[in-house]
Amino acid sequence: MRPEDVTIPEDALSETFLAATGPGGQNVNKVATAVELRVDLAASALPDDVKARLIALAGRRATSDGILLIDAREYRTQSQNREAARARLLALVEQALHRPKTRTKTRPTKAAKERRLESKKKRGMTKDRRRRVSDD
Repeated sequence: MRPEDVTIPEDALSETFLAATGPGGQNVNKVATAVELRVDLAASALPDDVKARLIALAGRRATSDGILLIDAREYRTQSQNREAARARLLALVEQALHRPKTRTKTRPTKAAKERRLESKKKRGMTKDRRRRVSDD
């Protein structure tokens, strides 16, 4: 599945605006510029495996109800914070779309094991020769 094929319906998204902290002077006290974007993953049309990876990637940002919370408050305007939250959501979904490669078990060959042991013996002999010769 390609990132272009993924669409999250608007009814699965809900935005709440709250008062942000940080720079902005008196504007911070008057205007609710921070955005809390809530994504209902159950209502989205994403495949189940992508949803599971998305919840795993989200960590504490995902609730037990399957709702993803994204908080954006780095900008002074509501519209910039809205775009930042949606961009973060898009990045998270794109990351979840990539299916991790499954690891295939491999075993060293008998010859490789023998080579390893032989090199260990050789190294041990080299170190052994560095020892002081005793008078015994």
